[in-house]
Amino acid sequence: MVCLQVSAAKLAIVIDDFGYRVKEDNQILALPAAVTIAILPSSPHGREVAEKAHQQGRDILIHMPMKPLSNQPLEKDTLSPSMSAEDIDQLIKNAIKRVPYAKGMNNHMGSEMTSSLPGMRNVMHSLSQSNLFFLDSVTIGNTQVKNAAKEYGVPTLRRHIFIDNHQSEEETRSQLNKAVAYARKHGSAVAIGHPHPSTVRALQKYLPQLPADIELVAVSSLLSPQPADKQPAKSLRMLSEEAKQPQNSESSTPPSATPEEEVQVQPEPEQEVTTVEAPPAELGLCEFETPKNKLQGIDFIMFVVEGIYHDKALQPLLLKD
Repeated sequence: MVCLQVSAAKLAIVIDDFGYRVKEDNQILALPAAVTIAILPSSPHGREVAEKAHQQGRDILIHMPMKPLSNQPLEKDTLSPSMSAEDIDQLIKNAIKRVPYAKGMNNHMGSEMTSSLPGMRNVMHSLSQSNLFFLDSVTIGNTQVKNAAKEYGVPTLRRHIFIDNHQSEEETRSQLNKAVAYARKHGSAVAIGHPHPSTVRALQKYLPQLPADIELVAVSSLLSPQPADKQPAKSLRMLSEEAKQPQNSESSTPPSATPEEEVQVQPEPEQEVTTVEAPPAELGLCEFETPKNKLQGIDFIMFVVEGIYHDKALQPLLLKD
């Protein structure tokens, strides 16, 4: 038996929609530096907030507006699947200039955009030129973020919990508890919230009392390298031509969760499907082997204790007796 060191589960909290609410933004910036912020590139105070966050050593994301399926007022320079590759690339470059020190990008709304494979290919091509990662807010079940990112070697993460779909301190605390539970089960979790007054109050009270087995981390610390497929990189002209073609059945399917995904929480106010990736392989404290001989006494008791983490291996022994 080889025992492994057990480390704390990691929780990343990202606060979207920065750059408009000066009071709440500053209150979030007073929270631990591990809390990541996502800044809307066209916001009036975005650059100022980015400078402050950078001085704190805080992770900064570009909260890029993307077109939703629902009919809602759109931010300036919202990305749409109908845009050319050149236009998308230019808007992303402009956003990078407006949000200095950004390490990555996540989507603001974007159910229509993120479910478009040609559209997200354009986004990933641009991000690959700037060495930025992408955090998928997962506002629709058939998101094409991961598929597009793989083609260009863009590292990705995805959101697991929204903490403030309902703006109440009690609800936010409940969702934070769900995020902690998810992190314990899967090793890490990404939770997204917004600078609502109720969210600020909940975080101010919750984070100082974070359980000892949970580590609050910057979202970029959860990244793992994602190499590009062995395919030649596509030019902006090729991407533009692809975007004009009708989408295949995969990218035009209704917004529903795929079989390997589980519905976790209520989605953003955009009323879109919330999904999470299938859980990784089951975690245990020790490498475990089924004994070759029948166990007795203390040996059997120790085997049962270990079997708590590996009940599939324990079952054959119990059936024998």
